[in-house]
Amino acid sequence: MKKSAIIWIVVGVVVLLIFGGMRGSYNKMVSMEESVAAQWSQVENVYQRRADLIPNLVNTVKGYASHERETFEAVIEARSKATQVTVDPTNLNENSVQNFQAAQSGLSSALSRLMVVVERYPDLKASQNFRDLQAQLEGTENRISVERRKFNEAARSYNTYIRQFPQAIYANIFGFDNKAYFESSEGADQAPEVQF
Repeated sequence: MKKSAIIWIVVGVVVLLIFGGMRGSYNKMVSMEESVAAQWSQVENVYQRRADLIPNLVNTVKGYASHERETFEAVIEARSKATQVTVDPTNLNENSVQNFQAAQSGLSSALSRLMVVVERYPDLKASQNFRDLQAQLEGTENRISVERRKFNEAARSYNTYIRQFPQAIYANIFGFDNKAYFESSEGADQAPEVQF
């Protein structure tokens, strides 16, 4: 009788230890995944801020360069495409992040073309309205960079955690997948030349 009671106690303790470890790992994976999703929301916020600034920028430039219609339409179309691409934070895979990046790159390219147009209009560059918008856009681009870095850090921490033993087993059982990173786009190693 004593021997069977000891065996049941040992089995019970082992089961409780396994359950406790599994529960702790699961809860930490959930918490880290939520941190990645929250950081993704911050990335989307700063990209949305940039998209919100663009109509004001376009309208300001239009007042000075009304015959540059093709450039304005390209910027508006790129903005529209960029704001239509949404990513579910629970499904941050490589493909969804790349699609998001591609749409945002298209908008960045269109903005660069708009800034080239601005070069031709010294009165526009001297406009306080334009300078204020330019400063806001610069600040937003800096925020985008910061938030993308923070997102990558959160994704790295999460990915590292779910790949460690024994969390890798639990992640596989409960369906926790790696999160994709923001990566530099081709040609990002060379700074763009935009003069104001």
